[in-house]
Amino acid sequence: MASLRVVRRMFSAAAETAASPFTNSRWERLKNSKAGVWCRGLVSDYKEACREIVVGSWERPVKASVYASLLGGALACFYTKPDHLSFETTLLECSNQLGLLSPWIRNGTSDGHVQSLVKLRNEGRLQHASLGLLSLVYRSEYDPDTTLYEAHCSNLSAPWRELPQRILDVGFVHRWWVLNSKMKDYDVNDDEFKHLPPHMQVTSPPTVQEVERSERLHKESWLALKEGEQEKETDVVERKDESVSEEGQI
Repeated sequence: MASLRVVRRMFSAAAETAASPFTNSRWERLKNSKAGVWCRGLVSDYKEACREIVVGSWERPVKASVYASLLGGALACFYTKPDHLSFETTLLECSNQLGLLSPWIRNGTSDGHVQSLVKLRNEGRLQHASLGLLSLVYRSEYDPDTTLYEAHCSNLSAPWRELPQRILDVGFVHRWWVLNSKMKDYDVNDDEFKHLPPHMQVTSPPTVQEVERSERLHKESWLALKEGEQEKETDVVERKDESVSEEGQI
């Protein structure tokens, strides 16, 4: 048994000795090859670039913070831009909100804009384009699935210079800005007030004095009345009743 162990150790040592030069030579050939030299140069370049970034940010913290803020803002805009599905969802929600209102109190601008978008959606002419930091929704002449010759001929397609006139909405930071602006005061029909005088068509916010006076009167309305004030109010009510009865007799 002892002789077998000695022989086994001798053969294993010889195998390791024979394999180590082969392995080392293969690794050396891989490092010295074109791919190995290129990878080592790439790693060294990235290492040097990272070192310069760290040193530059340490020497110029204001510039580094500005660049970091711009990069973070760009990443936030990229990940928060709305997609085509979100536009359709927002459009259907706006359409349902207008559908719950009577036609007499709907805002004409909101209703017309939403109805035109719904019509284009039903026709399959609403197209979506992603521009990295924002999204665009524009109208096309035909549905992409149509088989008409005019829809697939490149010579008859609309030129790119007409794209600004075809843009319907801009999506940025989880919001469709044109649609939201059109839905402002969607439950106020401006046509109901066009027959009023000009000074009654425009409302101005109350002043500070008017707000304070309204708050004071509201607080005083909850206070208990005194006996003298009750008698005065009773006399005033009786006088009003007497004047009304005399006018009725006349």
